[in-house]
Amino acid sequence: MTEQQTGGTATETRTPVVEARDLVAGYLPGVNILNGCSLQAFPGEMIGIIGPNGAGKSTLLKAMFGLVKVHSGSVLLGDRDITNLRTNQLVEMGVGFVPQTNNVFPSLSIEENLRMGLFLRPRKVRERLDAMWDLFPVLHDRRNQSAGALSGGERQSLAMARALMMEPSVLLLDEPSAGLSPVRQDETFLRTRRINKTGVCVVMVEQNARRCLQICDRGYVLDQGRDAYTGTGRELANDPKVIELYLGTLAKDVDDARDHPSA
Repeated sequence: MTEQQTGGTATETRTPVVEARDLVAGYLPGVNILNGCSLQAFPGEMIGIIGPNGAGKSTLLKAMFGLVKVHSGSVLLGDRDITNLRTNQLVEMGVGFVPQTNNVFPSLSIEENLRMGLFLRPRKVRERLDAMWDLFPVLHDRRNQSAGALSGGERQSLAMARALMMEPSVLLLDEPSAGLSPVRQDETFLRTRRINKTGVCVVMVEQNARRCLQICDRGYVLDQGRDAYTGTGRELANDPKVIELYLGTLAKDVDDARDHPSA
């Protein structure tokens, strides 16, 4: 399947915040999950990555964050090559990552979790804590409570807040709505959009293609480790091939959501 590029002419002269170029990557030598995958995320954008199971969505994020070995291709942060750098280096350079599971320290309190997110810059801890309490007031109300006692949605909020402590320029989210109830999923998506509106570029992998296309500026559909289609949410939702292969009867739902937004 060849890549289909729709729209995006206004972004071509800008420098991406983060970019993956022709990534070939995998967990074992000689066994690749990504087979030439590319992605661009521009300032202020929220990017959604969707596709069938096994397409390489989470692997793409992990390769961009140094958790999966890139065998060829490159990852750029602005004009800097960050391919295969260590995760602590990437965090210091402004890349945040929230994994799908095991994303908090359950034995620590909420505030202790957040402080762990700023261990590289301890002098700014009070300033950043105040910013997170403003963005996630429910965490402030329970800041001395053990993270292990939080619900799934609250844990996801804490994981996002901890990643934001270092003031990243880009935030990588791996299926933030996984395992949550529909109400908690909506809360997570709206919170993610709120984070994006503070100026953080967001790149999000999602199984919930419906909601992902509703809130993201642009989307990528991955298939067999390649970016098969890319465009705005509405463009992807109305593309006959994308509908047939990946989305089913989704286009009308996306149009209705954009015409009657909930936030």
